[in-house]
Amino acid sequence: MDRDTMAHRGAADEVLTRFGRGEIDILVGTQMVAKGHDFPNVTLVGVVSADVGLGVADFRAGERTFQLLTQVAGRAGRGSRPGETIVQTINPNHYSIRHACLQNYEAFYREEIQFRQAMRYPPTLGLINLIVRGRSEAAAMGDGFRLVEALQRLVRTEWILGPALAPLSRLKGQHRVQVLAKGDHRIRLGEIVEAALEELPRIRRRISVDVDPVFVS
Repeated sequence: MDRDTMAHRGAADEVLTRFGRGEIDILVGTQMVAKGHDFPNVTLVGVVSADVGLGVADFRAGERTFQLLTQVAGRAGRGSRPGETIVQTINPNHYSIRHACLQNYEAFYREEIQFRQAMRYPPTLGLINLIVRGRSEAAAMGDGFRLVEALQRLVRTEWILGPALAPLSRLKGQHRVQVLAKGDHRIRLGEIVEAALEELPRIRRRISVDVDPVFVS
């Protein structure tokens, strides 16, 4: 069960209804089946390659992995019979997987917040993701350097990272370069970014700004 096999309207609901009735014994799927469903007869859940999300270039990768595993584990044992979850991973010692398997939310939070503090990521400080678009990689990178130069003239204790190719380096025919601005004071960080953009009216329309981004892409 994935977006390709469930492409036409009503397909997913039909499969889930049949599964709930017991007409289907085993349901194989992507994250589509991980949350929001209540099947009292499900007693076993298996997760394959549970650590794949940890390789994503996103500081919330551990949080998303922990969230997904705890959600999918919650599909088993919702009825009168106990449930079991089997997790396959090549990284069993990663704290997000260890604590998800133990359903230990507090322990996960303690390690995750330590990681955020050490790497200077939200919520311990402000983060602004600036994506510079261009017709070519060289054009986008050139504008990215101009943006960084403008930001560097304004910062005091803030950090400017980049420019670098964005994880999603091309979208809708546009090349994408990423610049990250970090700072302990969110209001001042926003003022710095706004002032830098005012210095660059020619390229401002090709720059998108995401404050405390949910995804760094």
